[in-house]
Amino acid sequence: MNIDFLQSDFWQSDSVWATQVFAVVFIALLADFVQRRVLRSLAKRFEKTRNLWDDALLEAIRRPLSLLIWVVGISLAAQIAAAQTEAEVFAIVEPARDVLVIIALTWFLVRFIRQAEGNIIAARETRGDPVDRTTLDAIVKLLRLSVIITAGLVMLQTLGFSISGVLAFGGVGGIAVGFAARDLLANFFGGLMLYLDRPFSVGDWIRSPDREIEGTVEHIGWRLTMIRTFDKRPLYVPNSVFANIAVENPSRMTNRRIYETFGIRYDDIGKMSAITAGVETMLKKHPAIDTAQTLMVNFVSCTTSSVDFFVYTFTKTTVWVEFHTIKQDILLKIADIIEQQGAEMAFPTSTVHVPDGVVLTHAPTMNIEPG
Repeated sequence: MNIDFLQSDFWQSDSVWATQVFAVVFIALLADFVQRRVLRSLAKRFEKTRNLWDDALLEAIRRPLSLLIWVVGISLAAQIAAAQTEAEVFAIVEPARDVLVIIALTWFLVRFIRQAEGNIIAARETRGDPVDRTTLDAIVKLLRLSVIITAGLVMLQTLGFSISGVLAFGGVGGIAVGFAARDLLANFFGGLMLYLDRPFSVGDWIRSPDREIEGTVEHIGWRLTMIRTFDKRPLYVPNSVFANIAVENPSRMTNRRIYETFGIRYDDIGKMSAITAGVETMLKKHPAIDTAQTLMVNFVSCTTSSVDFFVYTFTKTTVWVEFHTIKQDILLKIADIIEQQGAEMAFPTSTVHVPDGVVLTHAPTMNIEPG
């Protein structure tokens, strides 16, 4: 607004400029009320559409728009007051207004990004489509970080600071900060590698043979990854740890393996071929066994108390609970096949051979003298 116009004789009147300040504040209040009603009406209409972006836009703009209206209204009222009083405190009105406008725009963009993320996830889950939460989370975090950094640089430029000087200072200071916060930076870049390489995602069951780490991934942050162990305790692992350890991801296995060894008596070794053939036939006909994978049933060894054969096969399911139900059914069927062939499962035994002619007439007695 033109300051000369505000300094005209008409506005110099004490009774007039105070009234105008009140009028500007009232208009800002009225504009805020109207925009709330309009946005509420638009929201009801947009709920009937399938467009995800209009809903996110309306939800994101509500509060930042209110802030913007009040910033403009109060700054205009302050300019009217400044034209009359010429107080030095009103010198900060213009830069404060510019900073608050930047904050309002940044707030809107951050809210829009967050709201769009939620709408995308909800829409895909409603349709039953898979959602790559890890990638989506990484993109959202990078967008928010870019918006905040850009807003900070624009704010500094608005306040009269040289951005080139700030960047130069940041380059020199970054070296010192890098030494002081090398662990924090290591975790940050470790998190970045997790987002790029994606060895696991949120919801995956992971474990490490190098560390006592096993559980379900619940959150992947820039510094920490939270894993819920099977006893329901939260485990917080710094991201830099994953750069130095091996991580298994059983959630991405294609099948689960059944690998068991069974022993029968030496007296039943002649029935071994029939037993192994029967077990192999049973496995090939079992609906839960993936016959496209390796399937082996073979006589494998002779031990001190049994002759052994092993079963090596894969189930179609990877679900832990279903796998054990299937494995139990198969083990019971193998036991039935052994019994049907007239054989018995072996267990450790000892045989004592007594030479002919040795007769045990009576048990030896032992005399114990009291003393």
